[in-house]
Amino acid sequence: MTDTTVLTLAKEAVKLALLISGPVLITALLVGLIISIFQAVTQIQEMTLTFVPKILAMILVFILTLPWTLKKLIAFTENLIINIPNYIK
Repeated sequence: MTDTTVLTLAKEAVKLALLISGPVLITALLVGLIISIFQAVTQIQEMTLTFVPKILAMILVFILTLPWTLKKLIAFTENLIINIPNYIK
């Protein structure tokens, strides 16, 4: 296994991790921003107000993107397993 192969695998793994975590993290960011604007406008400074909607939105997005996420993970894993003989060389 050469240095190039290891770097390529690491790059693909990081790219996949960012791609999979992106929708959930972007949802948390947007919901948090909307709640913060709402709190600033209404002057409600309740700390727990941000957590419940953010968690519910993240769970919803996670459930909606789960099939796509599993397809991506399965494709990456299949690629790794199929190419094991090439990595050993």
